[in-house]
Amino acid sequence: MPRSPILSRRTLLGAMAAAGAAPMLPDAAAQASPLTRPIPSTGEAMPVVGLGSWITFNVGDDLEARDECAEVMRAFFAEGGRMIDSSPMYGSSQPVIGYGLARLGHPPGLFAADKVWTSGDGPGQIEQSRRLWGVPQFDLLQVHNLLAWETHLDTLLAMKAEGRLRYVGITTSEGRRHGEIEQVMRSRPIDFVQITYNILDREVEERILPLAQDRGIAVIVNRPFRQGELIDDFGGEALPGWAGEIGCGSWAQLLLKFVVSHPAVTCAIPATTRADHVRENLGAARGPMPDAAMRRRMAADIEAL
Repeated sequence: MPRSPILSRRTLLGAMAAAGAAPMLPDAAAQASPLTRPIPSTGEAMPVVGLGSWITFNVGDDLEARDECAEVMRAFFAEGGRMIDSSPMYGSSQPVIGYGLARLGHPPGLFAADKVWTSGDGPGQIEQSRRLWGVPQFDLLQVHNLLAWETHLDTLLAMKAEGRLRYVGITTSEGRRHGEIEQVMRSRPIDFVQITYNILDREVEERILPLAQDRGIAVIVNRPFRQGELIDDFGGEALPGWAGEIGCGSWAQLLLKFVVSHPAVTCAIPATTRADHVRENLGAARGPMPDAAMRRRMAADIEAL
């Protein structure tokens, strides 16, 4: 059967720019608020697409690059985004976020998510991170990759009890230490778990995601594009014929909709250096979502490519 014309992330954006078009979904969907999911421990609504900062915001003191990051953040908030996630591990990402927030006048919708990542002074690192962001306090702090997690969780839970922190979480990435992640999820009163999940890396569907649902733990998804690898791999392929059924105009939206349509997932945090890409990503939080049958079809068709 002949392929339909190729419609990749790059060609779609180029065609839209040439035509002076803005939306990537039908007008009614583009105007709608992004889909939200409740944070299980409180019921607070969270848009299902957030913004990561690993690598993309690590631009140092380059003022032009910092301004570009600020424009990504401006577009993110304009499209209804809330959660921005960072870590002390991410080079200059924290001060770059702080620069962008100040430039934007500290948008009131921000959900500030960061991490503690040290074998030493956790409270000191947290305070330094807060100053770099320029926020009164974080909404969510997570123990990054479970480093010294017993000590840091005690610190974070005490901060929450004192009203200095709203949510507590743990993180992992790329399939590491899932057994230990499960142990913490079962034994400690955490609000969030952050894991890697995408249309090809689906190990967490077996135990982590069901456990999160059972325990009432919110799920943040990192690496939904495998750090851009999936966009590069599939971007030259024609979109499957069923993509339009779920309102996807690009591979980025298709890949994100697979992730955020899982009922256990609260928010995915793709990272980007471009404002047009962040608008495209937020488009995946609008329009129809795949049901269980469509998700199975999506996974099977992508695996066959």
